[in-house]
Amino acid sequence: MSMDNIVRIVEKTQIKEVPDFRPGDTVRVHVKVKEGDKERIQVYEGIVISIRGSGVGKTFTVRRVASGGIGVERIFPLYVPTIDKIEVVKRGRVRRAKLYYLRDVKGKVKIKERNNGFQKPAKQAASKQQKAK
Repeated sequence: MSMDNIVRIVEKTQIKEVPDFRPGDTVRVHVKVKEGDKERIQVYEGIVISIRGSGVGKTFTVRRVASGGIGVERIFPLYVPTIDKIEVVKRGRVRRAKLYYLRDVKGKVKIKERNNGFQKPAKQAASKQQKAK
């Protein structure tokens, strides 16, 4: 058994289930913070601007606008035990894999919402009526 196979086996045990998200999505990351002998969960919500790496070393960057209009970015390793859970709040539709241009935008950022190919019922009915004519 080669060293490469041993590394892959160890990596498989480290990987846990995480929701599927992409750059442009708004996520809420629950991070375990240890202060002295107490441990609490801190929530960090923002837009995913990049995902990089593969395997256990995969990381994602979340950007949010703090008070005073100052942008704050935080890089999270995806499979680290300090992340309690990741929630996808809103799915965004973007045309880039890396959204670094959001660093230059002042204030709040508007990203169109992705609907995963599903149309709203009113639009479906209207499109069926047009096809019938």
